Amino acid sequence: MNTSSISDDLVDRVRHALADVADVREKRMFGSVGFMVRDHLCVTARPERLMCRIDPALHEMALQRDGVETVVMKGRPYPGYVFVAATAVRTKAALDYWIELSLKFNATLPAARAKKSPSRARAKGAGATDGSHSRS
Repeated sequence: MNTSSISDDLVDRVRHALADVADVREKRMFGSVGFMVRDHLCVTARPERLMCRIDPALHEMALQRDGVETVVMKGRPYPGYVFVAATAVRTKAALDYWIELSLKFNATLPAARAKKSPSRARAKGAGATDGSHSRS
């Protein structure tokens, strides 16, 4: 599962916390390592913070904890997405709290739709849309 060039204590701790979870893959995103569970974003990690995807109904409660703030992208707040400062997850118990909260919400999400593989798309006659061509 260790596929990213980002390697720091917090990323490694999240990686370890998710080691026994089925269907986890890592993906570089937002300058962080994203941990996808069941093909849904669950948590991202970088040296200074986590981004956790939680139940939007728990968002306001989550904001009451130290080191937690709403994710805002392009000026828009995202209920159900919170940044958690690295200083707020120094202990295993604190990190586990956020991982479990994220995993519980992830379990409520519908199964991700299967994506067509590029080879299947070509087999059905779909070509590249950017004008590029592959050569064999």
